[in-house]
Amino acid sequence: MTAHTSPAASPFQTVIGVGVVFLALGLATGALSISSEAGYGGVGPNFLPWVVALALLLCGGFMLWESYTGGFRALDEPTGAAKAYWPGFVWVSVGLLANAALITTIGFIFSCTLCFVLAVQGLRGAQGDMDRRPVMWFKDILIGLAISAPVYWTFTKFLAINLPGITGTGWL
Repeated sequence: MTAHTSPAASPFQTVIGVGVVFLALGLATGALSISSEAGYGGVGPNFLPWVVALALLLCGGFMLWESYTGGFRALDEPTGAAKAYWPGFVWVSVGLLANAALITTIGFIFSCTLCFVLAVQGLRGAQGDMDRRPVMWFKDILIGLAISAPVYWTFTKFLAINLPGITGTGWL
């Protein structure tokens, strides 16, 4: 792929850079409304939003500089299908929405596992792998549990951050 030589040749790249800058400014605006009182670790709850906002601002600025000095360089040729794979989008979307809808009902571990299983089905379909055998579903469930359970236990047991569970013990 050839590099662009003028800002007029890369308007979409400029739009992406401007979008990242606006995202950073929006996050910084939100961080202003968060308390800055230092907590247990010596930093306030607004520390991480400010770090992310500054990182996004730097990235957006760099993207704008790139777009105005010749365009994004060394881009690989696009891969994948020429058109979007809508069934995969639906699988992933249903997984995310089900997670949001069920997290307080069936708990963090099971809702995240369900999200993982549905998202994997969509991503597999996008790659042309339509294997829907029960053994594959079972494997995906086990992998989802293996990912979500340690995350849940880390947050609830080690960081003392409450996540929705289905028991009062903090283990499930």
